[in-house]
Amino acid sequence: MSALWTSDEVTAALTAASVSAPFDATGVTFDSRAVGPGDLFFALSGETTDGHAFVADALARGAAAAVVSRDVEGARGTLVRVPDTMRALVELGRAARRRSGARIASVTGSVGKTSTKDALRAMLSAQGPTSASVASYNNHVGVPVSLARLPRDAQYGVFEIGMNHPGEIEPLARQVEAHVGLVTNVGPVHIGHMGSEEAIADEKGCLFAGMVEGAVAVLNRDSRHYERLVGKARHFGVSRIVGFGRHEAAEARLISCDLQDSGSDVAALIHGRRIEYRLGAAGEHWVLNSVAALAVIDAIGADVVKASAVLAGVKALPGRGARRMLKFGNGTIELLDESYNANPVSVRAMLAVLAQAEPQPGGRRILALGDMRELGEGADGYHAGLADAVAASGAAQVFLCGPHMKALWERLSPAQRGVHRADSAALAGDLPAVLRAGDVVAVKGSLGSKMKIVVDAILAASGGEAGR
Repeated sequence: MSALWTSDEVTAALTAASVSAPFDATGVTFDSRAVGPGDLFFALSGETTDGHAFVADALARGAAAAVVSRDVEGARGTLVRVPDTMRALVELGRAARRRSGARIASVTGSVGKTSTKDALRAMLSAQGPTSASVASYNNHVGVPVSLARLPRDAQYGVFEIGMNHPGEIEPLARQVEAHVGLVTNVGPVHIGHMGSEEAIADEKGCLFAGMVEGAVAVLNRDSRHYERLVGKARHFGVSRIVGFGRHEAAEARLISCDLQDSGSDVAALIHGRRIEYRLGAAGEHWVLNSVAALAVIDAIGADVVKASAVLAGVKALPGRGARRMLKFGNGTIELLDESYNANPVSVRAMLAVLAQAEPQPGGRRILALGDMRELGEGADGYHAGLADAVAASGAAQVFLCGPHMKALWERLSPAQRGVHRADSAALAGDLPAVLRAGDVVAVKGSLGSKMKIVVDAILAASGGEAGR
């Protein structure tokens, strides 16, 4: 494997860096648990841990070198000494971006950004060497790490940018310097920190800061914040705007979609060109994000038809909508796992998918929800407001946990009420016992609600994967 970074390149990129010995690095990481042979390990200082405590272990695991800001006792290996390791990581990311000839896309949005980023990665990888953020590496650490991992020969790059407080997106966008920027949507996510949807839209619009000359902004034409986002794009010097959605004026327009339990058949117009394709993930929210992704593909200069053919193989990931058939009793159950995160927009989208899901004979739709976090003073109202969507989902029984979900519990019909518990650990003790063969069970909640505990309890009670 050729070097991602040589020691000479690293010292040239970092301010006041000194290296104890020459090295070639094939990767970059800040997580000592994920260090592999050849990685360049950055010892970052966080709120609760200091990466310097893990330098010796990282080097023992085969790291090519460790970037440190002080002496490290017991470290046997190559060290790169810098004044500030976080600043050094940003500098290395900027150096990667400067040397790259790749066409770069950036993605943000209240919901759907990770799934859309992963779809873009799959579509672009079929057309050339592509580098993209892993998992949800979208914050002040994840973005520069993702940039620093950008290979010099990459043809395309896709970077996810997130936020939960004001002022977070612009500095990250200026590091990425994208050719195309996509805002999937704007909703009341992190509204407890942001104050209003308008403030959220303004923050999302900072994605267009620092974009290259001739850049393209891809925006949701159906959003009530569309014109506000257009204004933000123009404020940052982006004049070419591409809208996506159902709106008749959208340049990337959804014409029709046949929503099915296992995916969707979609027809869209991309700048007047009709594209028909199969989408392997279920739900209308996936359909709209796929149209947005094709708009990005077109704007970045890749082949839209080839890209659309890849979408048949795109599936939801564990915690983000993955569908699993599990042996249960004398038959099977289907688990819809959305345990990674939740907000009012994404919960409604998941409930629409649950409504499409068909239980086996004798089965029911079962729903488990944990609190949606960071919704501020209106949190109870947002939770109670889901009652209509829960009813429309066809859920026969609803299992809830968390203090805010009590507001939804009080709005449910008595026939729908399973139990309400204080937390997911308590709920995990109740739910598996009520499941029966044929059921479809959907699980969703914010990461802080720890709904993966409920998913793990269901998996433990099952007989393993059944396939389809």
